[in-house]
Amino acid sequence: MSKVVAINISKEKGAIKNPIEKGLFKVNHGLEGDAHAGNWHRQVSLLAIESIKKMKAIGIEKLSTGEFAENITTEGITLYELPIGTKLKIGDVLLEVTQIGKECHSDCEIKKLVGECIMPKEGVFAKVLEEGYINTGDNIAVIS
Repeated sequence: MSKVVAINISKEKGAIKNPIEKGLFKVNHGLEGDAHAGNWHRQVSLLAIESIKKMKAIGIEKLSTGEFAENITTEGITLYELPIGTKLKIGDVLLEVTQIGKECHSDCEIKKLVGECIMPKEGVFAKVLEEGYINTGDNIAVIS
């Protein structure tokens, strides 16, 4: 069973995100109050705890959820293998995967602080199709 390990938010782009218990995800916007939210294709970012553990395994031990600026940290789902257009139901929210990975800019704060960034390879971006709340611990269902 796939689930939400953490919901993370930051007021500034390029910053490590801090965990919150639940978040309001709005259509054509993303996570309310998050710096990356807006009417574009990367409204919500997701990264698996399994990807974070890969970084820990190569010696970057002091890692926690939100350090790669992901809004939702997942467990039990291989996000980067999902085809673009896949719909995910999490809590009340319906997301659509819009992008797998991203180009990491050279002055990435995460890369400076952590030494390496997994988001360019294994991070997933989505837009909100149906809004509502996502809570830590919510199940993740792949709809299509």
